[in-house]
Amino acid sequence: MKQIIAPVDFSDNSTNALAFAAELAKRTVSRLTILHIMQSREQENDAEKKLKSIEAGLKKTFGTELKCETSLMHGNLVSGMKKIIASKNPDLIVMGTKGATGLRRILIGSNTVSVMAKTKLPVLVIPEQAKFKNFLRTGKNRIVLATDLDELSNEEALDILKEISLMIIKPKVRILGVRPKNTRLNFFEKLEGSRLISFFNPEMESERITVFSDDVISGINFYLRKHEDTGLVAMIARNSGLLIQKHYTRAMASHTHLPLLVLHDRKTT
Repeated sequence: MKQIIAPVDFSDNSTNALAFAAELAKRTVSRLTILHIMQSREQENDAEKKLKSIEAGLKKTFGTELKCETSLMHGNLVSGMKKIIASKNPDLIVMGTKGATGLRRILIGSNTVSVMAKTKLPVLVIPEQAKFKNFLRTGKNRIVLATDLDELSNEEALDILKEISLMIIKPKVRILGVRPKNTRLNFFEKLEGSRLISFFNPEMESERITVFSDDVISGINFYLRKHEDTGLVAMIARNSGLLIQKHYTRAMASHTHLPLLVLHDRKTT
């Protein structure tokens, strides 16, 4: 990674996600851009002061090794993100989200959903209770890549996942597929599963796992509940719209107590 964008609205959620983004930027020697989109009632001077205060705080915490800058824009989040993507060509967006009414009812905010759906860049969603230090905990090292085993045309997305995963102590990757009982993988699905395993080996232990369920999201959640050592969940959003709209964002919000990396099967357009 060379460039990370972290949008902030000065809430605790975005501040927590920003700290996560700063850790990633420092460890990957990437440049971090802190983006704030002005709201109609905000004063520009106040917003600029807050951004500069955040930047100074990060540099004090992370030292001169952290390369960061701020950007202030007007408009809505998606249009602002598209402008900064065009100018900065980032590799990753890091966003915060807030949960409510228990794990099964956590909702990802509409802003995060819009960015996931409309930017086509990898988005790392950081829930308010997720901390980067968990990546460094022994026994919290399982990375779950949930995939339908269709061929991934955007292989650069997997590079982002590998780079993040290698920050975890003794990472182990599980290629998770969910399908109905009494069904079998076709030749191309088996081929893609083998290719994914090879991609992560030998740097990381990797294995393909199958959960049998008529509902994809229920199957993923079942697996996550059984494996509390999971530190990161990654999903591949397909341009068909079926998964990203119905499953990968709102439905998978039931497990956003974990960092959720949403990858796309096509590059930014």
